[in-house]
Amino acid sequence: MKSKTSSPKKSRLRQISIKWKIFLFLLGFCGVLLLLLWFFQVIFLNSFYKGIKINEIKATANTIEKSINDEDIETIIATVSENNDICIKVLSSSGETIYSSHVVKGCIIHSKPEFDEKALHSEVTNNDGELFQYYNHDGYTRETEPETVPNSDPELSETTEVQTKPPTAEKEKDKDTLIYSKTIVNANNEELTLVLNSMISPVNATVNTLRVQLYYITAFMILFSVILALIIAKWISRPIEAINNSAKMLATGDYSTRFKGTGYQEIAELSDTLNYTAKELSKVELLRQELIANISHDLRTPLTLISGYAEAMRDLPDENNSENAQIIVDETKRLTTLVNDVMDISKLQTGNISIHRQPYNLTASLGDSINRMNKLMEMDGYQIDFIADRDVTLAADETRISQAFYNLLTNAINYTGEDKKITVTQTIFPNPADDLADWVKIEVADSGEGIAEADLPYIWDRYYKVDKTHKRAVTGTGLGLSIVKSILDMHHGDYGVTSKINEGSVFWFTLKI
Repeated sequence: MKSKTSSPKKSRLRQISIKWKIFLFLLGFCGVLLLLLWFFQVIFLNSFYKGIKINEIKATANTIEKSINDEDIETIIATVSENNDICIKVLSSSGETIYSSHVVKGCIIHSKPEFDEKALHSEVTNNDGELFQYYNHDGYTRETEPETVPNSDPELSETTEVQTKPPTAEKEKDKDTLIYSKTIVNANNEELTLVLNSMISPVNATVNTLRVQLYYITAFMILFSVILALIIAKWISRPIEAINNSAKMLATGDYSTRFKGTGYQEIAELSDTLNYTAKELSKVELLRQELIANISHDLRTPLTLISGYAEAMRDLPDENNSENAQIIVDETKRLTTLVNDVMDISKLQTGNISIHRQPYNLTASLGDSINRMNKLMEMDGYQIDFIADRDVTLAADETRISQAFYNLLTNAINYTGEDKKITVTQTIFPNPADDLADWVKIEVADSGEGIAEADLPYIWDRYYKVDKTHKRAVTGTGLGLSIVKSILDMHHGDYGVTSKINEGSVFWFTLKI
């Protein structure tokens, strides 16, 4: 059931264009920024302010504590008090004032008679040596249940609030004075009470001012973010939409489509890649059409001959002889070879044919193939020479390697020169990329017209044909080089060709011994 309910949601999300997705993301980002601005500038401003004041007064207390034994402690206290706008008193354990600095008019520790200095030492000691007290300007205000500390002054016990941590912002909105008391020890191992009085200015007026400002800022930011999001979304999505439209045209078979990617690097790279893809697809389509035309021609020729000679033998008694029957047999074999080659190249390139590696004598196998070809072509005057330095044994699929070699021989026979000579050479060489084993190289050289340098990189490709004017091969089907490439790729071998116009070509392949 979950998949059924979630799939419509995913479908709806897919239907939203990238332009509107970017627009919504940018708008949401601006909304989050505005929300954070409201929280920190309005809701949490009072809490942040009080937190800063608490850290400031603690840092001042630590400074005085470290310098309590200094000879210039009075000067240090006066300087710190003046710089931080904090009233300071250092009291003995009996509540007597040792050092004092009064810089804030009306501070509680200097101006309020109800501030009990004598009882303060015991309160701080009972509170683990540290005490926070919060007041408003008119006196003490109870906000939570305080820890009750014995006190001789009943008026003070009713009004004093003792807390171990600052109360919440909501409960302290009316308070404007913080007294921080801390027990310190001097060089004589005497316990002293350090008292600091800091004024906390009310921030309600500031909050109201900020709130009004934020109303205008929010309205402006919403309008500005909508306009900016629309512009950015359109700017980012425009080249993607253009590429998408071109891709749809390419999908219909219009390989002349060109992709124009501008705006940013990724789109430009994607555009170049798709342009290259369209170019290659157009080549494949052209070569496919040529292949169909060539195969149709090669199929039509033997079928026409078979049909013509069969009808002649049926209708004309004098034509019913072994010579005409042999022509029909030869053309049938040629037709079978063509169909088999087409099926082989299809299976090899789709990976539906596996190879069976077994050790065998490569030199002997090549020699047998050459001998059979010499006997087959001797009536036409062809001569194939084989040069081998020594016998080579390797692990490979003998049937497939023989098929690849036979196709190279057939190609050489089809395109060799008037001398009708082909030379096959076997050599052993060390491969720089493989130090653990030697490699064998097989070269098939002809004396034909050669291949133009511009065509050399493409002759192994599917459907590629150097001579666009189709002619029927002497033997074979014209698909041999594609089969050779696929077989050698499966054996992880190398292959190539060197050729010069009017000097012939040398096709070669290498295998690991």
